[in-house]
Amino acid sequence: MDDDLDQALDAVGPRLRALRRQRDTTLVELSATTGISVSTLSRLESGTRRPTLELLLPLAKAHGVTLDELVDAPPTGDPRIHLRPVTAHGMTMLPLTRRAGGIQAYKLVIPPSTARQEPELQTHDGYDWVYVLNGRLRLVLGEHDLELAPGEAAEFDTRVPHWFGAAAAEPVEILSLFGRQGERTHLRARPSTARSEETATS
Repeated sequence: MDDDLDQALDAVGPRLRALRRQRDTTLVELSATTGISVSTLSRLESGTRRPTLELLLPLAKAHGVTLDELVDAPPTGDPRIHLRPVTAHGMTMLPLTRRAGGIQAYKLVIPPSTARQEPELQTHDGYDWVYVLNGRLRLVLGEHDLELAPGEAAEFDTRVPHWFGAAAAEPVEILSLFGRQGERTHLRARPSTARSEETATS
């Protein structure tokens, strides 16, 4: 299983390079579109940088492909949806949609935190909606440091510096809807002294 994962991740770099060249796009142009530095893009394509979810999401959107196509191209001629979990840096992601463009749905399983992690905030184009299924999620969004419990949801513009991970020594499972113009949910987790406070949005 680990060998299959390594092979899948090793194949991402050549796919990224091929997609960029097919679209006659330079690294500088792709960097401007995704917000990922030219040096990071170059290392991803050469295989010297391991791909992460935060890097692959904006790249998939920029290239007009789904995330599972970037990681492991699905077989053709079969109408069934082949859901392939992807694991990187301990995080397991299961894509729930296959279409390119529009809103993409994922289930994420994030490993437990052994200590208070120092978040590495990321920015990229898009809009994200997350819903906690199990465990507790820590979401750092700009100046806010939130903790979400099961049943709580948050939505945010991904151009705002953000990071999320497990808030405790147990894994956390979340649903994520990601899109350039993601639909708003009916519940929003807001930074306040009472985290359970929820407000309806239109």
